Amino acid sequence: MAIAQEKMTKVCIFLEHHALPPSPLNYQVVYTYVSQSNPKLNAAIDRAIAQRKTIDCVYVEQLYFDFIEQGHKMKTAIVRNVDSVINTLSRNANNNEQNIVRFADQVTECVHSIDENNIEQTRHALKMLSKQSEVLLNQHRQFKQEIAKAKSLQEKTQKQLTQLRKQHITDQQTGLYKRHYLNQQTQLWVGQNKAVCAISIHIENLNHFIENYGDVIGEVILNKVAKQVQKYVQESGLPGRTSKDEFTILLADIEPETANLIAEKVRNGVEKLRFVSSKNGTKLPAITLALGIAKHEDDGDFNSLARKASLAAAKAKSLGQSSFIAGQ
Repeated sequence: MAIAQEKMTKVCIFLEHHALPPSPLNYQVVYTYVSQSNPKLNAAIDRAIAQRKTIDCVYVEQLYFDFIEQGHKMKTAIVRNVDSVINTLSRNANNNEQNIVRFADQVTECVHSIDENNIEQTRHALKMLSKQSEVLLNQHRQFKQEIAKAKSLQEKTQKQLTQLRKQHITDQQTGLYKRHYLNQQTQLWVGQNKAVCAISIHIENLNHFIENYGDVIGEVILNKVAKQVQKYVQESGLPGRTSKDEFTILLADIEPETANLIAEKVRNGVEKLRFVSSKNGTKLPAITLALGIAKHEDDGDFNSLARKASLAAAKAKSLGQSSFIAGQ
C-alpha cells in the first residue's frame, strides 16, 4: 500500500506539472512510466522531457497506442482472418457448383444410354439417380444459404472493425489523424526510402479565443482550421492533430519548397475565415497561424521530425514571417 501510495503521488505530481487532466488514459500511461515497467515508454518520455517537448493529452495518447495498447493489431488480424475464411468458402461454393453441373451432364448422358431391353432395371436406376440428385441439390442450396449468412456476418464485422480502426487512428474532435498513426506512416515511408516532409501549423491565438469567448468557440476555431488543413492537403499528404493547438501535415516525395506552397495555401484559406458572435454580433479577431516546414534527414521517427517542424514554426513567429523552412 505504501508503494502504491508513493506511485500515485508521483503520478499526480507529473499530471499537475504538465497540466494533464487525470483521465484514465493519462493516468495509465503516467503510472506505467512511474512504475518503470515499460523501458521503451520510459525512454520516449525521458527523451521528450530532455527536449522540453510539450507533453499534452495528444502526445500521451500516442504513447499509449505506441507502447501500451496493442489491441488494434489483433483487430486487423481478425479482419484478415475473416476475409480468408469467406474467400475459401466462396471458392468451395464455386467448385461445388461446377461439380453439380458436371453431375447433371452425366445424368443426361446416362439417360441417353439407357438399355431399352431392361426397362424395370432402368427405371429403378433413374429413380435412384433422381433421388441422389435431389439430395445433392438440397445440400448445395443449404451451403449457399450458409455462404450468404457468412457474407452478411463478414460485412457487418468489416464495418464494425472499420469504424474501430477509424476511431483508433483519427482524432475524435477534428477527424484528423492521431500522432501514433503519423508515426507509423513515417516509419513506413522512411523504410521505402521516400523523402518525407512535415508541415507544423500552430494556431497562435487559440488560447485567446478560449479565454475570451469560451471553450465552445475554441472548438469551433479548432474544427474550422482542421477542415482547411484537410481541404488543401487532399490526397497529397496526411493531416494530423499533434497537440492542443497544433496540426502536422505529413508529406511523402515532396521537397520543402513544395511543402511551403501547400502551407501558404492553408494559411490563406484560414485567413479568409471570419467569425461573428451570435450573442451580440461582435466580430471576432482573425485566426493567426505560425507555419514551419522540416524535411526528414537522420531523424529517428515522426516525433523528431514533428519537433523540428514545430521549432521552425516557432522560428517563423519570432521572425514575424508566415512560415519558415528548417535548415534555411
